[in-house]
Amino acid sequence: MPQITVDHSAQLTDAFDRRGFALALNPLVVEVAAAKIENCKIVFRPADETVVGDAADGHAVVHVTIGLLAGRTEETKARLTEGALDLVRQFLKAPTGLALHVSAETRDLDDSYRKYEEE
Repeated sequence: MPQITVDHSAQLTDAFDRRGFALALNPLVVEVAAAKIENCKIVFRPADETVVGDAADGHAVVHVTIGLLAGRTEETKARLTEGALDLVRQFLKAPTGLALHVSAETRDLDDSYRKYEEE
């Protein structure tokens, strides 16, 4: 924990500094949500196809999902979500003529969440 997933339209791959975003988001999660930096894990998933409304093209999507163990206040989750959106603005330079749809959410992980690590 935290488990962070960033889904994005594939056409943003070259325009999105994913490593820079991750290296900025992890300390934010530590600061806002009292997580440990070594537990922050981010997976980026480019989507080959995204559709917005009835548009054939010209749109791109980014959605950040931050999963935390239960116990954070709604204010804490909102601060983290807003911070993630601000970082997307900093690390994504959308190509001209592309309508960008960016969203984020911070949610509690289900009580069934378990993990193991191997080194």
